[in-house]
Amino acid sequence: MNGKEQLDREITCIVCPTSCRIQITGTMDEPEITGYTCKRGLEHARNELYCPMRMLTSTVKILGAKFRVMPVISTKEVPKDKMKDCLEEIYRIQVTAPVQEGDIIIRDICHTGADIVAARSMKEAQ
Repeated sequence: MNGKEQLDREITCIVCPTSCRIQITGTMDEPEITGYTCKRGLEHARNELYCPMRMLTSTVKILGAKFRVMPVISTKEVPKDKMKDCLEEIYRIQVTAPVQEGDIIIRDICHTGADIVAARSMKEAQ
């Protein structure tokens, strides 16, 4: 998208329970952002416009546990445009039980600065 292209978007703010409906109009170079009720809403709208970020939750294969997969989550948001690459990296690995909640499964996934950690403990199968 070039800086002069006209914007006409509405997003729902996810920062707080108010869930403001935020309108983004104007151009990328000079966006007009309205509808937010706090500074965090304005920041969220700007982030969505220039660099959307998301928490990443998924599962990894686990050997030697009661279940075949284990839930994982990123330690911080990752750029939305790197989500596919991150998921491909997650799908390529497997871990072996036991694993403790919070154990780092992948460090600095796709050079995002986020680690992928176990979202629950998984004991060895009996």
